[in-house]
Amino acid sequence: MKKCVNAYKKRFLKEVELVMIDGLMISKQRFPSPNPNIELTLITYSCQGFKIKGLMAEPKEKGIYEGFLYLRGGIKNVGKVRVGRIVQFASEGFVVMAPFYRGNQGGEGNEDFAGEDRFDAISALRLLENHPKVNRERIHVFGFSRGGVMALLTAIYNSNVCSLVSWGGVSDMTLTYTERKDLRRMMKRVIGGTPTKYPERYKWRTPLYELENLNVPVLLIHGKRDENVSIEHSYRLEKRLKELGKPVTSWYFEEYTHYFPPEVNRQTVKRLTEWMKNQPES
Repeated sequence: MKKCVNAYKKRFLKEVELVMIDGLMISKQRFPSPNPNIELTLITYSCQGFKIKGLMAEPKEKGIYEGFLYLRGGIKNVGKVRVGRIVQFASEGFVVMAPFYRGNQGGEGNEDFAGEDRFDAISALRLLENHPKVNRERIHVFGFSRGGVMALLTAIYNSNVCSLVSWGGVSDMTLTYTERKDLRRMMKRVIGGTPTKYPERYKWRTPLYELENLNVPVLLIHGKRDENVSIEHSYRLEKRLKELGKPVTSWYFEEYTHYFPPEVNRQTVKRLTEWMKNQPES
């Protein structure tokens, strides 16, 4: 029995590693990868006293790669980080970090909605900055759906981001409350009320009011038939960025909704990662 326990401990210690990165205690545990060239790791890291979970994907081949912070959409089990998705981006030559956000998939704390959870994204960015295979001058931020507002907040708070991509991304939390009747109950619970009663709470979660502090090239990708996050979010963001003289590129698709057909999706991923790699260093 003792031999079996020792053997288990030995195997476990090979798979779980505790390290200190930039003051953040994290644990790393191997995770099954569908791609033999990409290594997956389940990460636990510290943010505001909470243990946050996330998934990292990196090419197995030695070298220095660009960093890619992947910020998921949805809330709780809707819009969870998908293995295939981050492997897809890692296969384009990036080290990808995808936080699950607090209160999700074993992480501590309560789920927020573009509130305190912004610091989960910022702490995940720190992990990429200190990763030995990442060029810290070339770290990109990508947000899908709710992740769009998270990406904007992360880049506003961090001047060393190289570029930002928002795909079907939220930019205005009050607009989300207005458009998504099915989310109102959740938003009132998480944010603590309605935008009419507590406008300052929704403003704090809306990066449109802080774009003066955003200093990275922005790429907007949006389907004009999107009913989950209306294209008005991208229109408002693009308009404000142009008013401020900020670099912004938009790819709008007449025929698509929140989700693109698989082949178009793959082509768009290829295009956006090429766009990222063509941006100047931060």
